[in-house]
Amino acid sequence: MNGDGGMLWIAVPTAVLGAAAFGLTGALQHRAARQTDIGGTVSFELVLTLLRHPLWLASLLTNGLGIAMQWLALSLAPLVMVQPLLVTALIFAVISSSVLRRHRPDRVVLLGSGLCVAGLAAFFLLARPTGGGREGLSLSEVLPLAGGLAVILLGCLTAAVRHPGRVRVLALATATGVLYGVTAGLAKLAAEDLRHGVLTMLTSWHVYLVLVCGVTGFVLNQNAFRVGIALAPALAVIVGLDPLVSIGVGALWLGERLNDAPAAVAGQVLAVGVLLAGIAVLSKRAPQAAQAEEQAERKRSGKGGERRSWRRARPV
Repeated sequence: MNGDGGMLWIAVPTAVLGAAAFGLTGALQHRAARQTDIGGTVSFELVLTLLRHPLWLASLLTNGLGIAMQWLALSLAPLVMVQPLLVTALIFAVISSSVLRRHRPDRVVLLGSGLCVAGLAAFFLLARPTGGGREGLSLSEVLPLAGGLAVILLGCLTAAVRHPGRVRVLALATATGVLYGVTAGLAKLAAEDLRHGVLTMLTSWHVYLVLVCGVTGFVLNQNAFRVGIALAPALAVIVGLDPLVSIGVGALWLGERLNDAPAAVAGQVLAVGVLLAGIAVLSKRAPQAAQAEEQAERKRSGKGGERRSWRRARPV
């Protein structure tokens, strides 16, 4: 067996373990956020409240483990192989969330999660983005990116404020996924700055915009978990949009290229369609399954609220 093959035996299970850690992170954060009594559409106080929640603090440890596993896998195998394995975090999140609630995973929710994972994995395998070598953006290039981001965020927040329930969850998740994707795209520029020294990075605007977008996305992420009775729909949107937006930023502004062969493009479009179909299934079925589980839990406990919670969660 050659050396590369030997590395794959380590990289593949490592990437799967990383995905499992990321999935458990999402499940823990969703459960912790749902057990707070903070109201409103978006609350910056939520993160301060969660800092005192044991489950949420545990999620930081599992997230750190996932990042370490991701780094190790990427150091041993190409991105095009590792990334499709990492997106299975959605399935692990659904399973972990069910385990925490002591219920079996809903089959339709698992099917929807599988469609999302299959669509994303197929897109990565077909697109095969390659680096473009850009080291910076001009003001004329930044303005359209910033304007488009502002319009998307304003639209999502407006929809979230006006429409509670499923629309609010998907709107906040969309804003989160877009911000995470933009953050990942701009982080490539910050990393390029770092290659020229720490002082160069600190005197460039790239790293500061990464911090603003990243922190804002993180806050919206926790709020999306808080207002959604089910984890899967919000996480599916975030997991799907994050890499797709990052690839879009790279292709439109950083000179990266995707496989543009006609068959590959058709496959990419079909893969995105499968991803959207999975999100549609999850957005309809997952809240229904979660509500049924909560009702069954209330009947068993004989109480009007959750059987056990750190703080009583507000209904969506």
